[in-house]
Amino acid sequence: HADFTYEKKYGIRDPRGGGRSSARETACRVAAGAIAKLCLKYWEIQIYSFVTKVGKLTLTPPYQQYNLNEIYKNEIRCPDDQTAKLFINHIKETKDKGDSLGGVISTIVKNTPIGLGAPIYDKINARLAQAMLSINAVHGFEFGSGFAGTDLYGSDHNDEFIKSENTIQTKTNFSGGIQGGITNGMDIEFNVAFKPTATISKEQNTLDREANPIKFYGIGRHDPCVLPRAVPIVEAMTALVLLDFILLNQTTKISDIHV
Repeated sequence: HADFTYEKKYGIRDPRGGGRSSARETACRVAAGAIAKLCLKYWEIQIYSFVTKVGKLTLTPPYQQYNLNEIYKNEIRCPDDQTAKLFINHIKETKDKGDSLGGVISTIVKNTPIGLGAPIYDKINARLAQAMLSINAVHGFEFGSGFAGTDLYGSDHNDEFIKSENTIQTKTNFSGGIQGGITNGMDIEFNVAFKPTATISKEQNTLDREANPIKFYGIGRHDPCVLPRAVPIVEAMTALVLLDFILLNQTTKISDIHV
C-alpha cells in the first residue's frame, strides 16, 4: 500500500520492497535504543514490551501476575507460555491460508522518576505516541485505561492518592503513570496496535499503474504477523523517548553515567 503514496509523492517506487515503509528501516532505531537502555540502567529504569493480543486472542490481564523476565523465552515474546502457544498456532494457521494477523504490544516501564514531561507541547504521553506511531504498521496507541476508560464514571476512573512506604502513590493506575503530561512515579503503561501485514499470498483485487483492474498476490518472504519482530522496536523507541526526557530534566552529564 505504501508504494502508492510514495510513488505519488516522490515519483519513485522500489519493486524490491517497501523502502522506508519496510521494517528494515528500524534496525538503526533498535541499535540506538540498546544504547539508551544501557544509559537508563543508571536510574534503574526497566522497560518491558510484550505481545498481549494476536488477532482476536488476548493475554489475560493484569500483567502483574506474569514474570516479565520470561518475555524472550518464546518466539512470540509473550510472558505466558500457554497463551504464547495459542498465539503461535493461530499465526501458523493463518499463514497456511495465505493471510496475516495484527495485534497489540503492551509496554510497562518500571521505576520511572516523577516529573518527566511538560504540560502542553511536550507531554510525555504525546511524545511516546509520536514515537510509536512512527513505527511501521502501527495503527493505534493508548496509555493507561485507554479507550476502555470511556466506559467508566469519573468516580471509578480517578486514581486515589495513597501513602505507601513513605512515598505518595495511586491506589489504581488508570492514568498509566502519566498525569497532565507528566510522569507521577507509577508504572508507565501503554498499548500499541499493529495492523495485519499488508503483503499476503492470498489473491486480492487491485489496480495496475494505468488503473486497470488486476488480480495480485505477494511472493517472497513476508511475515504473517509482525508482532514478534516489533517488540524490540517498541522497547527501543520507549528507551529513546525516556532518555531524552531524563537528560532534559536534570543536569547529569552523559559522560558521568557508568554502564
